[in-house]
Amino acid sequence: MRLIPTIAAFCTAASMSVASPEFWSFEWPNTDFETNTVDSWVEIMSGGPPKDGIPAIDDPTFLAVADKPNLEPREPVITLEIAGEVPRAYPIRYLTWHEIVNDVVGGIPVAVTFCPLCNSGITFDRRVAQGTLSFGVSGKLRNSDMIMYDRETESWWQQAIGEAIVGDLTGTELVSLPSWMESWEAFSTRNPDGLVMAQPPFNRNYGANPYVRYDSSNRPFLYSGEMPPHDIPALARVVRAGDRAWPLTRLSEERQLTEAGVSFTWTQGQASALDSARIGSGKEVGNVRVRDADGNDLPHDVMFAFAFHAFWPDGDWMLGN
Repeated sequence: MRLIPTIAAFCTAASMSVASPEFWSFEWPNTDFETNTVDSWVEIMSGGPPKDGIPAIDDPTFLAVADKPNLEPREPVITLEIAGEVPRAYPIRYLTWHEIVNDVVGGIPVAVTFCPLCNSGITFDRRVAQGTLSFGVSGKLRNSDMIMYDRETESWWQQAIGEAIVGDLTGTELVSLPSWMESWEAFSTRNPDGLVMAQPPFNRNYGANPYVRYDSSNRPFLYSGEMPPHDIPALARVVRAGDRAWPLTRLSEERQLTEAGVSFTWTQGQASALDSARIGSGKEVGNVRVRDADGNDLPHDVMFAFAFHAFWPDGDWMLGN
């Protein structure tokens, strides 16, 4: 049985999704709801599945690229390349159904995360001052973005910003690591000796997209905030680096761009994970690399415009001329 609802199920859930700490305390008896940075509890909604209803992956196994895993050339993966370590690819076909992968790479505990409703794919270092955390999926959303939780204190974390918003660790920020979404073909061609996450041992329709045509919608689901300015469509992709956002359409037109100390390259070949029924057959969105002035990969996110506006309301929109 699928544990991630279809879009229709999300619509149904919306009518019963708003709750309060008094209600949630039965499901979350170990969470300190008195400590939080939430302006209004109305912002937080249930996405449908309960706590761990979307199961995060711990200690994933990997296959060699040379083993030719059964992935389609254009389907997206999240790439993590840590100096001195074999590059790793985490297919979105798995993250769509699990949203978080807790892994250790070169002695660094990492959380590779993907929120389908925001198209937000970010990799975090799981170490904080209080120790090393492991993350699960809470089943809650804020501004349509996944709320993660750590299993050690059961604090709630906003995935898009990597910050604890409820619980003992409120205000603690995770360090984002450079990672990026690209096609399986791009990763495997560049890294013939690389590794790719193997299929998890769950009964899921991996490779299928339960959010068919979602990124062609006019409005995001389970979101009641403001729409983006400048007539930018809510579900248009933007590349966020820091508190600035570059429209993906601009980058795809210019192909190469250096602005505000950030350099971008765009190449074709990556399918949208949120378009067609099969992830690998989605419409073209392209591959983006984001680097600093010295050519080092920068932490960034390719997210929907509404999510950038929700979490960076005073952020800069890099629209060009």
